Formats: sequence, C-alpha cells, structure tokens
Amino acid sequence: MNTTPPPPGPARSWRGAQRRGHPAESPSRASRPCLLPIFVALALVALTPLPARALAITLPIENVGLADSPLPGAALATALCHTCHAAEYVLYQPPTSPRTYWQATVPKMQKTFAAPIPDDAVTPIVDYLVTLYGVENPPAPPTPAPAQPAK
Repeated sequence: MNTTPPPPGPARSWRGAQRRGHPAESPSRASRPCLLPIFVALALVALTPLPARALAITLPIENVGLADSPLPGAALATALCHTCHAAEYVLYQPPTSPRTYWQATVPKMQKTFAAPIPDDAVTPIVDYLVTLYGVENPPAPPTPAPAQPAK
C-alpha cells in the first residue's frame, strides 16, 4: 500500500488520481454510467430495415423502330439490340459512320455491356447498320442497258 499522503488540492481527473494511487478520489465502477445498453439500442435502431415501397415508373411509349430491310441483320438487330436499348439510340449515332465504327460498336455492346449477341450475328448486324444508318448506302438496282439496234 502507498503510505504517502495525497498531494494538496483536488485531483484534476479521476484517472490521474487513480494513477497517483488515490483510490478514494476515483469514482467507483458502480457510479459510472454504463453506455453499453445505449450503444446496443442505437445499433438496433440503425440496423432496422425501413419498410420498402413499390414505386410506379411510367416509361414513354416507344414510337421509333429500326428501318425495315431484307438484309438478315434487320431481324437480328430488332430482336437483339432492343434487349438493351431503344431503337432511337441507333438514330443518335453519326450518320456518316463508316463500317469500322459499327465493327467496333457492335462487339463493344457484346463484350463490354454483355449484350446477348451471338458471335455469328455480329457481321449481319454490322452489315445492316452500316447499310441503313452508315455511309454505305444500299446498292442501286441495276439499270438495264439500252437495247442495241439489230444490224
């Protein structure tokens, strides 16, 4: 036991008094408030899920479609591209897009954005897009050559 008398004057903190060996000046454990129930109650309130509400979302009616074409990529583009975005998205692409642009864009949709486009559908879709929405216009139907007069 420490037999030295306490220093004159009040102790500055109960921890300091406890370190100096003056247990009479430090509060007992029973007199200190226990914060554990408060922390438990706050944790329960914070972790309680709020009731979820269903939100009603009304999307605009899509009134734009991809152009009809006899090309095999037309049906593929309509079926596969609409899975992720509206047909109107194609119209926002530069109208002077060359084949290289569409050859990069369709695989990007497939690989980067996980569009459900099979590998064998990429080329027909690119052909369709570059023909109708790019710089390669559909070939003009052949004009019959003028008839040669018989000699």
